[in-house]
Amino acid sequence: MQRSERSPLLLAGLLAAAGTAHFAAPRQFDHIVPRSLPGSPRTWTYASGAAELALAAGVALPRTRKAAALATAAFFVGVFPANVKMAVDWRHRPAPQKAAALGRLPLQLPLVLWARAVAKSAEGRS
Repeated sequence: MQRSERSPLLLAGLLAAAGTAHFAAPRQFDHIVPRSLPGSPRTWTYASGAAELALAAGVALPRTRKAAALATAAFFVGVFPANVKMAVDWRHRPAPQKAAALGRLPLQLPLVLWARAVAKSAEGRS
């Protein structure tokens, strides 16, 4: 399997793991849901977990890969406010936790670029 063929499957695996975590340990995600969103944080936690699982399936399948990868890039942009909220909320925590929260912020850009590259690679195979 070539590297370009593994990349979508790695992205799908990341999304599947994250989506599963939203259901296995929802409380940790409830706390980073921006308060400005309507409704219960748990609803948003489950909705984002379900979205990640659906995106994982779409990215894993060659037929839906391009659209799912583009949607994944948009999803990564869309969840950025939750990462900002986490960084703000954790600013007074011990250094390792604060570093983890701050480290999530610049990580979003490579994730968006990765998803876009998967979409572009899928486009070339269509």
